[in-house]
Amino acid sequence: MQAYTVFKSLCIIIVAAKLFGIAARKLKAPQVVGEIIAGVVIGPSVLGFVDQSDFLAQMAEIGVVLLMFSAGLQTNLHDLLRTGLKAFAIACAGVFIPLAGGTALYTAFYGVSPLGSPAFYRAVFIGVIMTATSVSITVQTLKELGKLSTEVGTTVLSAAIIDDVIGIIVLTFVVGLNGGDVKPVTVILKTLLFFLFALGFGFVCYFVFRWCDKRWPHTRRIPIAGLALCFGMAFVAERIFGIADITGAYVAGIILCSIHDSDYIAEKMDISSYMLFGPVFFASIGLKTTLDKISGEIVLFAVGFVLVALLCKIIGCSLMAKACRFKWNDSLKIGVGMMTRGEVALIVAQKGLSCGIISSAYFTPVILLILVSSVITPIILKLLYSRDAKHSKNAAELQENP
Repeated sequence: MQAYTVFKSLCIIIVAAKLFGIAARKLKAPQVVGEIIAGVVIGPSVLGFVDQSDFLAQMAEIGVVLLMFSAGLQTNLHDLLRTGLKAFAIACAGVFIPLAGGTALYTAFYGVSPLGSPAFYRAVFIGVIMTATSVSITVQTLKELGKLSTEVGTTVLSAAIIDDVIGIIVLTFVVGLNGGDVKPVTVILKTLLFFLFALGFGFVCYFVFRWCDKRWPHTRRIPIAGLALCFGMAFVAERIFGIADITGAYVAGIILCSIHDSDYIAEKMDISSYMLFGPVFFASIGLKTTLDKISGEIVLFAVGFVLVALLCKIIGCSLMAKACRFKWNDSLKIGVGMMTRGEVALIVAQKGLSCGIISSAYFTPVILLILVSSVITPIILKLLYSRDAKHSKNAAELQENP
């Protein structure tokens, strides 16, 4: 392929991704869904305007690393500490119940696989995809209802952050085990060593960045150095410790999330991600989604995938919230608030594809899950809060007219 044809592909991807993204937003769906559909339409499955290439695959990998770096930067460690054990317990339930549910779903469809076989890791990975939580839709809904700063709102936000951290650790472990003849002990050891390295190196980097931030506040050298740290940690994670590069990028964001200019770094990262690397990443998922591989069995599996993923989040998080002494109605709100999926689910699925654990056909259930969860979550939350308001009004009327 001639070098200049890349510019044609990038032009088509950017224009199509933005047009479809805007259309999705107008229809109250996540913009990323529109960008993925754009990739399907312009890709080999439909119009054939853009073909997959190594260059686009590398651009997409940069995009996913930047997305995870931004996610780490936007983590609020103070909120995590404030909500403490309740959010952690809810997050654990929100990871392990869907993990078990997804594994059981795949097993029910395709049978029990021998421990350590490719099919076994595929079953577990389906569960790993279900663990991710994206609360952007929930946050917007709680803002509209004026409930974001309540105990329920804060708990949902904190649990979602912890949920993604645990999910990334589980992803790291599964990807490591899938690497062939690697023993579980080796994977656990490498994972622990990476996080020990990240803890020590992270403290050093944090103080260096904080010193630079005080000396050169709000200057472009801070985001540039942050980007270098992101890529460096991604390389170290994958090359030296044999775990997912996105784990390293996410940890790099966590390291810098508490410095004064973390928002400034995130703002600069978003420019590159929003304009180029993000659209290429999400459109590349569409490019890899081949419609000829979508059989009746995959469609049936997709329906089961959506139902299991939604119910496991609601049941797991709600029951744990109740165990943490929330009222039943508040527990249900937390469960519903935790069931939305977004970019992280796609990132996990993409990592599974690049590692050869799953095929591109399984992107269809993930996209459907994101779409359905994003549509029904605001509706159910508003119904739950309106029911609260109605009960409060009835109670007030009974007190006035006993």
